[in-house]
Amino acid sequence: MAFLKRELHRQVKGPEVTELDFWNLVFDTDTKRLYVEHEWTYLDSRTRGAADYRTDVMDIAAYLTQGGQTAGHRELWRLLRGIFKEQFEPETYDHEVPFSGQAPVRDIEQQAPNRP
Repeated sequence: MAFLKRELHRQVKGPEVTELDFWNLVFDTDTKRLYVEHEWTYLDSRTRGAADYRTDVMDIAAYLTQGGQTAGHRELWRLLRGIFKEQFEPETYDHEVPFSGQAPVRDIEQQAPNRP
């Protein structure tokens, strides 16, 4: 099973109690699933180095709609805009060329016979 990962955000807190958070965009090449993975580690040096490590996954939409806008959110939006660049840049988008490959609606209406 192969996973392609791209780091979206990393956050480190601490000196005595250290919290490590990693947010990654993950593509599972076997299941063809694209999602956000959150890995976090909590290390407490005050209690003999007690550690807790967890991983959670969420759909991209759930990640983008959760509270607050972190650097991870901004990075994911930047990546999405890069993928769909032509749709975010109106000066380079040709409104005459439809996304579906079909003729624009007004052309279809002009070709249809007039009905009473």
